[in-house]
Amino acid sequence: MSYKMSSEQLRDEEEALRNQIRELNAEQRKHYYRLEGQRIKDPDTYAALNWFFLAGLHHFYLGNTQRGGINLGVSLLGLALLAFLSIVGVVILIAIAVIELPQLFKSQQIVHAYNNNVMRELIHQVKSENA
Repeated sequence: MSYKMSSEQLRDEEEALRNQIRELNAEQRKHYYRLEGQRIKDPDTYAALNWFFLAGLHHFYLGNTQRGGINLGVSLLGLALLAFLSIVGVVILIAIAVIELPQLFKSQQIVHAYNNNVMRELIHQVKSENA
């Protein structure tokens, strides 16, 4: 995913994709927008999932089930160890927070990159269906 791009680069990429969408015929555009409405994600939802549930639910939201599962498993391990007043549990939970916190601050870029990727895939799909 290209969330390492700057916000300006992501906007430029989105504009180029929007130009490609405008070039589709009317039926293709209608189909594209129907599909887009089902797959585009909201950056605020991603940020809320990250903020309230550092356990990795925001990864599931964007379809990254492997990373979400690992994050959730490690979080549950940390909570289980914390229940036994283990310092290891505290360290694990702090480590997860340190790893996930930057994603919270970059949530707009991460979701923008994800949505641009979805747009790119859908343009290709719509074009290939009518080829």
